[in-house]
Amino acid sequence: MPVLYDLMLLLDPNAPEQSQKEVLRSVESMIESSGTIVGHHDWGVRRIAFEIDHRPEAAYHLFQLETDDAGLLERIDHSLKIADGVLRFRIIRLKPGSPPPATPRADSRSRDREERSDETRVAARAAADAPDDVAGEAPAEPAEGAEAAEAAEQPAEA
Repeated sequence: MPVLYDLMLLLDPNAPEQSQKEVLRSVESMIESSGTIVGHHDWGVRRIAFEIDHRPEAAYHLFQLETDDAGLLERIDHSLKIADGVLRFRIIRLKPGSPPPATPRADSRSRDREERSDETRVAARAAADAPDDVAGEAPAEPAEGAEAAEAAEQPAEA
């Protein structure tokens, strides 16, 4: 019975387009030789969490494939390790009933930056509008009830 796998492929966006297409064609032909391609999702060039070989971005490609040939996975692994322009790749076996891959959001980074900058502006405006005497006050002392509760929790010394 064929097993479902995800192959996440990060390609160098600075590599020649011909080189990128050749890697993708090679992966597709290997998969079709011993399995079936369920889906190929091109997520485009996106910023990566940390730089790989001094590159802050990568071209993301997600292949979903079904195969029962473990040798196929080894051939893909070997091929991608020596291919030029491949920054990283990962082959993941999916559990039965796994949901389909999420569609990438359209530039969520800029929306996050805008929300953060709005929050920063509001906080800065609130700090600027606050009276000077309130900003310099020491923190309030605990209420008498709070002191009594703390004393009750501490064991008595004998």
